[in-house]
Amino acid sequence: MEEQTMVLIVGAGPAGLATAACLTQLSIPYVIVEREYCSASLWRNRAYDRLKLHLAKEFCELPHMSYPADAPTYIPKDQFVKYLDSYIECFNIRPKYHTAIESCTYDEARRCWLGVAHDMKTSVSVRYMARFLVVASGENSAENIPVIPGLHCFTGETIHSSRYKSGATYSGKNVLVVGCGNSGMEIAYDLASHGANTSIVIRSPVHVTTKEIIRLGMTLVQHTPVNVVDDLLVRLSNYVFGDLSRHGIVRPKMGPLLLKEKIGRSAVIDVGTVGLIKKGTIKVLGNISKIKGKIVEFEDRNEDTFDAIVFATGYKSTANTWLKNGESMLNNDGLPKKEFPNHWKGENGLYCAGLAKRGLAGIAMDAKNIANDILSCLASMHDI
Repeated sequence: MEEQTMVLIVGAGPAGLATAACLTQLSIPYVIVEREYCSASLWRNRAYDRLKLHLAKEFCELPHMSYPADAPTYIPKDQFVKYLDSYIECFNIRPKYHTAIESCTYDEARRCWLGVAHDMKTSVSVRYMARFLVVASGENSAENIPVIPGLHCFTGETIHSSRYKSGATYSGKNVLVVGCGNSGMEIAYDLASHGANTSIVIRSPVHVTTKEIIRLGMTLVQHTPVNVVDDLLVRLSNYVFGDLSRHGIVRPKMGPLLLKEKIGRSAVIDVGTVGLIKKGTIKVLGNISKIKGKIVEFEDRNEDTFDAIVFATGYKSTANTWLKNGESMLNNDGLPKKEFPNHWKGENGLYCAGLAKRGLAGIAMDAKNIANDILSCLASMHDI
């Protein structure tokens, strides 16, 4: 069975949905495929209960649709999922669910992309032929768990943050959180709030700030040089939190907005974790050297016993497992070779959306750029 379309979009997360909406606005036909049974499965099934969008809603809108007027400034997970459902309805997006892309190859002779997919419900193989291909399968498609000597012999529970829901089941247990990004810091807070004896591994320098300070920075940076804004944000954060280095938290030398721009690393928005670290309720630990049974040994030779380890160590892209001719756009990690904001376009009608570590605002930019570029390609080919 073969289906022809102008654009094939792989992935029905926010990036795929935003691209579909932008193509709809320009009356460009597309097919969108998704391996899960629903759209935005990361948000629906792999996000912890207390999650809210870390940035103010004005930086988290998808193209052509605002949040409802009564939406709070910081959107909770469930409301964001409702917004996505309304978005799908508004633009009449109909993803082909349970459809796993196995390979996409560029056919030089026919000048098109040939996709082979597996319909997981019927086990039928489906072929797609498309002039343009959009990789929207996400930065977060596979769990990333570091290699630690002895981890496979750990006798407690290990889970990735994508499967963490709440600290309620960990009350009274010794739990180690590995990773100090927003997820790790918030999960540590949630665990401690539910009565777990919580420790967190902080392996690298990190900016800790408040949601109000970041909102101010993102507003100012539209009219003010980034280094000037970063200097202000660091001063304000230091005023709010004081010197955190004696608690094991060191700031990077590069400012928070520039760091996000250069390598995609976000500042941590504090939800109360820093207060619990200062009180000693949450212990900060350094790098793990090895694990023996339930004992975790650290590089400073200290060791402790844990009942559970939560890995808030991020995700990785799986695009390279199925994209066979993506060298013009993606590196070996399945992420863009070119720096933002020129990362979204490859050769031969290949694009990527949502792979630049720029959150929902970056996704909105990618989707608009891709749709407009496809429109201009079609116009120059006299197809429309």
